[in-house]
Amino acid sequence: MSKSGFVPDNSNIKKSSGTPNLSVNYKQNVLFKRNDQNIAYQLTSTQLPAMLGGAFVDLYMTKEHMREPHWHPNAWELDVVVSGEVQVSVLDPDTSSMHNYRIKEGEVVFIPMGWWHWIEPLSEEAHLHLFFNNDQFESTEGSDVLRLTPPIVFQKAYGVSASEVAEAVAPITDTVIIGPPESKQYYKMKQTNEYKSDGNDERIIVKINEKILASEEGQDV
Repeated sequence: MSKSGFVPDNSNIKKSSGTPNLSVNYKQNVLFKRNDQNIAYQLTSTQLPAMLGGAFVDLYMTKEHMREPHWHPNAWELDVVVSGEVQVSVLDPDTSSMHNYRIKEGEVVFIPMGWWHWIEPLSEEAHLHLFFNNDQFESTEGSDVLRLTPPIVFQKAYGVSASEVAEAVAPITDTVIIGPPESKQYYKMKQTNEYKSDGNDERIIVKINEKILASEEGQDV
């Protein structure tokens, strides 16, 4: 049987230490916040050391916002709709197929560990409870993948233009988590992009705001 996230005993609780803290106000721990209507609170073993093997996120979103594409390398996720309606999209890596699940109050979607997924509100407001089988779950965000991968890597891997990739992702300057709207501005461009290639020469330079992002052999500079 493969190893699961189940904790078979309370080895972290010692008889001589007395009853551990078993209650906390999780809304004192903000995981991320776009605004007062688009916010997530987190409860892990950092807040409750006795809670091993699981974590909880309380997520609020409004229509046209999105919990950006991401995956959890060390935990599965169970999405429970408390109110409203959302669409949870999941990429199955085994079949290379995309699945979209419309769920509302009383319905759930289970996301296996490491699967690419995102959440979109379909109602004006949506409230979800997210459960994880790791008390210190990790997330890899799509915005980080896009902004931290040198544009030349996309050109070499997929045959797309490094300069066009650089221009497209340049407005993503930080981890997004919940995006957009801000009046649905789709990130206004304020940078100057340059892309230079000399025939068969592998030396490629992409500059954004005068900062060189990629050069010889796609290495960071």
